[in-house]
Amino acid sequence: MTRRGWALFSLVGLIWGVPYMFMKVAVKEIDTTVIVFSRLVIGASLLLPIALWQGSLRPAFKYLKYIFFYCLLEMVGPWYLITSSQRDLSSGVVALLVATVPIWATLFAHHTGDTTAAHRTRIFGIAVGLIGIMLIVGLESVNEIRNMVSLIKVLLASVLYAWAMNMVSRRVKDVSGVAINALAMIMAALVCLPIAVFSWPANTPSHQAIFATVGLGILCTGIAFWVYFLVLNEVGPARASLVVYPNTAVAVLLGIIILNEPLTLAIGIGLPLVLIGSYFASRKTPSAQIA
Repeated sequence: MTRRGWALFSLVGLIWGVPYMFMKVAVKEIDTTVIVFSRLVIGASLLLPIALWQGSLRPAFKYLKYIFFYCLLEMVGPWYLITSSQRDLSSGVVALLVATVPIWATLFAHHTGDTTAAHRTRIFGIAVGLIGIMLIVGLESVNEIRNMVSLIKVLLASVLYAWAMNMVSRRVKDVSGVAINALAMIMAALVCLPIAVFSWPANTPSHQAIFATVGLGILCTGIAFWVYFLVLNEVGPARASLVVYPNTAVAVLLGIIILNEPLTLAIGIGLPLVLIGSYFASRKTPSAQIA
């Protein structure tokens, strides 16, 4: 990997570790749908000009049906589920469960005909990751039933993320990721708009909540998606997918250092198991690597 590749990879790993902290702050004062809607509008306003400048928007229009499904599975559903879950869970635990996306992605890949997904290395990774998930869910929900509900919401969001990526990679060919996500964010914002209008806060939230929401849209959505696609072009999809590991570590550290969240037994045990499992689950087979 070149210096530019390392720099971009490190940057997106850092940026995508931040949204969990922002969501944790914002959701205390602002309705979940309003947070998601604001994030979508800000993100789209940043990505759309880039897509227009690239000239990559027009080819995406012939895939509007799939991009609409993608906006529901990748943005509307997961962002609502993850944001709302942070009323009950620490940002570190949420990030850790989102790090299971490669595990679900491998299972979906096998379901849709990727024979390399059944390789024993990947099966080992799936098994280790699932053990980590069971330990996290068990330890985090032992005292609070509402924690169990929130944990299930985050896991469902991770499954939706994986299915969305699998679907769009198979159905939408040779289209810029910036264009796909710009259109998806516009569609998702329109879906959320009616509920966001009725859920708009009656009183002005604190500066911290507003800053967190705006930061979520600018830094963690618009800029993060743009930088991620630069990474994708620079180092390829296999290496780019590894960004889930540093951003999980960043989220856990920010939760402990800035939000004063405890380093729980669930994080201590689940973190290595989930990350090891996700790593091996997402590895290519030797023959696929050579190809």
